[in-house]
Amino acid sequence: MAKYTEARCRICRREGLKLFLKGERCLTDKCAIERKAYGPGQHKGGRGKFSEFGEQLREKQKLRKTYSLMEKQFKKVYRLAEKMEGITGENLLILLERRLDNVIYEMGFASSRSFSRQLIRHGHVKVNGKKLDIPSYTVNIGDEITISEKSKKNDLINKSIELSIRKNTYNWLEVDKDAYKGVYKNYPERDDIATSINEKLIVELYSK
Repeated sequence: MAKYTEARCRICRREGLKLFLKGERCLTDKCAIERKAYGPGQHKGGRGKFSEFGEQLREKQKLRKTYSLMEKQFKKVYRLAEKMEGITGENLLILLERRLDNVIYEMGFASSRSFSRQLIRHGHVKVNGKKLDIPSYTVNIGDEITISEKSKKNDLINKSIELSIRKNTYNWLEVDKDAYKGVYKNYPERDDIATSINEKLIVELYSK
């Protein structure tokens, strides 16, 4: 299976945006964006002004790397968003937010989306009482997500909960961290998704 081999901090520096790829480290003064507020490489990321295509591509890359998807995976989600009723760009963001690995992260049971995927693949997560090892699973309204009984003693999970990197301020999630479970109450609206991504540029890119 294809995966990223590049240092995650370089990805954030290239995009000029905190993508929270390193969990706890992103909230400390060790964060690469805090220490080196310029792009990686000999010329410190200086590329001048982007063309229209370049701006569209950068927005797509920011969003894709935020959720750590490979190009083929991202395009598949986009094509699904196209077929849905409503605005394609907003549909895309909502579908990404509904991924199981993202939901585990937003509920505070994982310090990063990459750690969330590890938890899911290693059998630490249940959906509606059944173990599910598919990070890309699309969570639906009413789904109950729980950490398995044996995994409640996992130090990394407990540290993530303790740090509360993602505080439960989302009105579409109901989380009981003491019980290691949460319920997906509603689908988020575009205004609910806190991101600086301009999804309209991504739609323009794929419309060419």
